[in-house]
Order: sequence, then C-alpha cells, then structure tokens
Amino acid sequence: MLTVSQVLLTVHDHDEALAFYRDLLGFAVTQDVSYEGMRWVTVTPPDQPSLHVVLETPQSWPDASPADREAGAELLAKGLMSRLILTTDDVDALFDRLSAAGAEVQSEPVDQAYGVRDFGVRDPSGNQLRFNQPLTARS
Repeated sequence: MLTVSQVLLTVHDHDEALAFYRDLLGFAVTQDVSYEGMRWVTVTPPDQPSLHVVLETPQSWPDASPADREAGAELLAKGLMSRLILTTDDVDALFDRLSAAGAEVQSEPVDQAYGVRDFGVRDPSGNQLRFNQPLTARS
C-alpha cells in the first residue's frame, strides 16, 4: 500500500494561513508545534482527515541556505510557489461563500472541457487554489 499522507504548502505567515484554511475553508488544525525556533503547522480537509497539509514558511526550510530562503520568499510573493486543487460537491455555493468573504478571486466558476466546473482563488500568501466539481456530479 502506498498513500499520500502530507503535502507541503508554503505560506508567508502561519496565522494568516490558519485564518484562511481553518476559519474560511473549515480545515481542522492537527498540529501546531514550535520546534527549534520553527513552527510545524498541519491542517486537514474536513472530509479527508488522512491528508495533512503542512503550512510552512521559507524560513522553516531546514536545509536551505539564507539565499534560497530569500528566493523562496520572493517566489511566494509572486504567487509562483504552490498550488492546490480541491474537489467540492457544490462549486457555485463555495465560490459565493469565498468571494463574499473577500478571497482574491482569480477566475469565476466555469464548465471546463475536461469534465469539471471550477474556479480559482489565491490564499493570503498568493498560493493558487482551484476548486472543482465533476460535471457528472451536478444535478
């Protein structure tokens, strides 16, 4: 057996990221631990508790040089660091909720040729998130 247990998502501020992922998207915080001057924060999607999303800052990369950490922070600021695609059972309702909450919308819901209806937003760190719903699942 082989499964994905953790994915790493680079953020510039843990607390801002928690306000988005926990408070807006409903992810559960599974770990928030200080360790050797760093902070280890993991969240899980509400309907997929076995998948842990590690929220990490470029400053917490243990083997990176100061120059690499700075380069990572610059890429993050441009929105070029991480992407996450999530599936929902009601893409339009989720879009309405996120846009009403002030999420930075990249694209509104649209039916895609590859079989999903999706939209895109950025998290507070600039990470690109896409939310999709299979077209066959829509009523």
